[in-house]
Amino acid sequence: MILLLGGEKGGTGKSTVATNLAVWLAKQGKDVILVDTDRQRTSSHFVERRNAVMGLPTVHSTEKYGNVFDTVKDLSGRYEEVIVDAGGRDSEELRTALVAAHVLYVPLKASQPDLETSVHMNELVKLARGLNHALKSRLVISMGPTNPAVHEDQDASELLSELPEFDISGVVIRERKVYRDAMVEGRGVIEMNNEKAIGEVEALAKEIYQLEVHA
Repeated sequence: MILLLGGEKGGTGKSTVATNLAVWLAKQGKDVILVDTDRQRTSSHFVERRNAVMGLPTVHSTEKYGNVFDTVKDLSGRYEEVIVDAGGRDSEELRTALVAAHVLYVPLKASQPDLETSVHMNELVKLARGLNHALKSRLVISMGPTNPAVHEDQDASELLSELPEFDISGVVIRERKVYRDAMVEGRGVIEMNNEKAIGEVEALAKEIYQLEVHA
């Protein structure tokens, strides 16, 4: 499957979600590749750090800019799972990846600037479906508040439910330091010691891939 993590707003956790899902798949024994289309190279740097640690399940990576359609389609024939990490802007990379992908997830913070970008993303998905009829698309609240008294993620989900081209993920990825620590170490949070973060990643992975954790 080709999974695209994309959107029009930077700093929403796209690379964090992409790398953690890649590690989750690798732990399942899947042959997975991360395609980094963002010149900031966040996912590529992560894989470089991971490769320097002995004994961790392998996550492959490559970089591609401009029109990524042919590259992504080719990789999907050579790897079991492809995850595309697109930058936070409307770009050639994002638009061509939308036409290649089977599933799109758009991470968003529960903030007004982030929510406003989802309106244009809704239009991009509508356009992409003219060529990619089977594209499935979901919005996921990322970096959500950990305080149970704060209901920003619930309010955001209600607002986003009005966008016709998207479903809303049943998972919220919370703002937790362990995600930043894991990125620095080249690990997924499922390889760290934080049960809440592990539960979030496993829940999102099962939502996307419909697999049992120990399948």
